[in-house]
Amino acid sequence: MTAGHAAGPTADPGSVSRSGATRRAATGGPAASAGRQALRVAVIGGGPGGLYAAALLKRLDPAREVTVWERNAPDDTFGFGVVLSDETLGGIEHADPVVYAALKDEFVRWDDIDIVHRGVRHTSGGHGFAALGRRRLLQILHERCRSLGVTLRFGTEAPHPGRLSESYDLVIAADGVRSGTREAYTEVFRPSVEEHRCRYIWLAADFAFDAFRFEIAETEHGVMQLHGYPFSADASTVIVEMREEVWRAAGFGELDTAETIERCAKIFADALQGMPLRSNRSTWTTFRTVVNERWSHGNLVLIGDAAHTAHFSIGSGTKLAVEDALALVACLEERTSLREALVAYEQERRPVVASTQRAARASLEWFENLGLYLGQPGRQFAFNLLTRSRRVTHDNLRLRDADFTEAVERDFGCPPGTPPMFTPLRLRGLTLRNRVVVSPMDMYSAEDGVPGDFHLVHLGARALGGAGLVMTEMVCVSAEGRITPGCAGLYTGRQGEAWRRITDFVHDQAPGTAIGVQLGHSGRKGSTKLMWEGMDEPLEAGNWPLVAASPIRYKPGSQTPRELSRAQLTDIREQFVAAAWRAARSSFDLLELHCAHGYLLSGFLSPLTNHRTDAYGGTLAERLRFPLEVFDAVRSVWPEERPMTVRISATDWAEGGTTAEESVEIARAFAAHGADAIDVSTGQVVDEERPAFGRSYQTPYADRIRQEIGIPVIAVGAISSWDDVNSLILAGRADLCALARPHLYDPHWTLHAAAEQEYSGPGVTWPAPYRAGSRRPQTGRTDAPRPRLTLGG
Repeated sequence: MTAGHAAGPTADPGSVSRSGATRRAATGGPAASAGRQALRVAVIGGGPGGLYAAALLKRLDPAREVTVWERNAPDDTFGFGVVLSDETLGGIEHADPVVYAALKDEFVRWDDIDIVHRGVRHTSGGHGFAALGRRRLLQILHERCRSLGVTLRFGTEAPHPGRLSESYDLVIAADGVRSGTREAYTEVFRPSVEEHRCRYIWLAADFAFDAFRFEIAETEHGVMQLHGYPFSADASTVIVEMREEVWRAAGFGELDTAETIERCAKIFADALQGMPLRSNRSTWTTFRTVVNERWSHGNLVLIGDAAHTAHFSIGSGTKLAVEDALALVACLEERTSLREALVAYEQERRPVVASTQRAARASLEWFENLGLYLGQPGRQFAFNLLTRSRRVTHDNLRLRDADFTEAVERDFGCPPGTPPMFTPLRLRGLTLRNRVVVSPMDMYSAEDGVPGDFHLVHLGARALGGAGLVMTEMVCVSAEGRITPGCAGLYTGRQGEAWRRITDFVHDQAPGTAIGVQLGHSGRKGSTKLMWEGMDEPLEAGNWPLVAASPIRYKPGSQTPRELSRAQLTDIREQFVAAAWRAARSSFDLLELHCAHGYLLSGFLSPLTNHRTDAYGGTLAERLRFPLEVFDAVRSVWPEERPMTVRISATDWAEGGTTAEESVEIARAFAAHGADAIDVSTGQVVDEERPAFGRSYQTPYADRIRQEIGIPVIAVGAISSWDDVNSLILAGRADLCALARPHLYDPHWTLHAAAEQEYSGPGVTWPAPYRAGSRRPQTGRTDAPRPRLTLGG
């Protein structure tokens, strides 16, 4: 069995109740269900997930023969306490009231989270936790299984899963993070196992914390952290965690268990009230994230840690395993064949697990980089920790603990009643009235590079919509630097005049909104069709020659660019200068240099696209040379009082490409040359990229750059709600948030965000003709009269 994971304050709410698996498992399904076919069931692994699946299957059909193999003795377990969410408990209550009643009597409950930052404790309430000892949880499940007639074989290795598959109708592999079943069929399940950068050890103390406690110790060897929570009236789980290099420097690798426990107790003596720690065969380990491409093979299915893991700081392995068991049994009861049931189980659980794993990764990476945040003010640090996984947000935390959240807002400088997103930000001589940016979005609707009525309406509508800054699409510095024939430019006077028409509209009709221009050159990604005709596909006719750092085509079928000579580099640099001069005359408020997404300047930065052997290729400093030359030349003609930003791809999402560490150095170099902010995007540099998509998935890269360099950053990437913006700004992870698709869906996104938060103030202004729409329209009645009588029968 694997150690039960502590569910952190961002534990996933309600994945099972949302899916309906709990209700379905309790009520059963059609008579000809897959469950009726699975009369003989083998369960490999006697952890909570395996035991609970066995109990549910036997309860729903007493005729089933269900056998559980557990190689350890009944009282053997690792770890100490288990935390379950209210939603998971609700699922257990519906599916098996007997188990729920036994658990309910054992739980210790609390609401607060304590975060100790540099000796000061900050408390946030309203969170709601329930925990019990892992050994007691197993005892309850053992008793339930025995009462139902499940065969429990302790101290016995399960037969090979292949043999079990031949003699049983269904084999459930619940054999943990180091699953032998998964390893026996790696070619089928295709697992990915990633080890992370921190070491941790699972210990216990013989007293009960009165809150979920996070304590930070800044030692001579580096930062260490304690995660602690009660699991009974007189005992608490204590997890001590630190980065690998800190663990080594502190000498923990040379200490035995007794010495380790004594050292940890001394380091965290204040949190432990001077009490000693104890172990349960505890050892230092590194967390392993397990992902499988498939969860089933024939009549064999993975659940719990065998199928997936989530870091203990956010999600309970026990919680996910129990929810897996509920969903699996429900699908078996509903479907007419075992194959259909296993497919349905995976389809139901995979999105929930993927979401949990994304949040868990964000959480574990936050703790890996904990040292970056220690300089934050104490309450902001606490807010940052609480919202680290993006599961708990500003709005959610305000509902849980309004006093705490308002205190963080006051420290940040929010006037009373002002959400963080509506606080101003100054960049050089430009003050943005709020933190919302309409992200650059290529419209592919220009003629000969000239923006027309479409651009006026598109950008004008979004300026009227309340954003602090509206950015143009990438505006090309030459005809040969366009991506498509529909791309806008700033390489002729006529184009400059057309842009001036748009900036004048914004300044006249949307006072307080700034408009910025993004300058770029397509490089090897040019001469392609309009996006809706075939994104990145070469033109069928009328192609123009491409140039790039190196003669490497973007994708199969793409045109191979010419490697730029020294003379051509000078010409292109001057094209950027001329475009910047026209942008200044066109009255843009801000200029952004596009050094991302595989376009020309980005192509110099990435080692995957820059194979030059001259002064412009090789080391990172050499790859930076030409983009910095362009930046300096543009900055020299761009008005001193107007800010200039740089967009970068912080990772190529491909092996051998730009890393997060290199992106910090790239940002540092631009900051040293005078960049006022870094717009942090990722990817789109090479066709073979493998991005890790998810909500706000690019923001950790912006966060890291901000913390390490101290330069303002613009966060982008699937930021979709005003709650996300408030959370990122208040936590100090970003200074501005750029949104693209939300502004396509709703040009007045910022105005509506203000209305939904009941905010009216200087951070956003409704245009006079639109003020009548500043309240959400009334809708028809959606509630129904409550029934006056409830009849039985």
